[in-house]
Amino acid sequence: MAHFAKLDDNAAVQAITVVKNDVILDEQGNESEAIGNEFLNSIGMTGTWVQCSYNGTFRRMYPHPGCWFDAGNDRFLPSQAPYPSWVWNEDADTWEAPIARPDDGEVYHWLEDTQEWELVPEAKDWTP
Repeated sequence: MAHFAKLDDNAAVQAITVVKNDVILDEQGNESEAIGNEFLNSIGMTGTWVQCSYNGTFRRMYPHPGCWFDAGNDRFLPSQAPYPSWVWNEDADTWEAPIARPDDGEVYHWLEDTQEWELVPEAKDWTP
């Protein structure tokens, strides 16, 4: 089965659907994303559909609603989380705060309102 992600105008994933592999084969017997997109639109599932991999073998990861598609790098990226001010770090392949978390062995949480890390003092003494 071939999996496809529906994108909105901002390239955010809206839905995932599955299509039988034989439906998206070209004349040479190769899977074609374009044929899959045309097929989905022809059956009333209008929009822009991008093929994705259930096991993450291409386009970085299996998407879910809220993720987005980075067309320039031909990959899906996780939704921006946990805060709007955080930015995507291409090298680390993760979202990062605009200010690095202190690296002193203490526990901190991010304060979006003030754009700073706050020490969580009770976390140091907490034991499960």
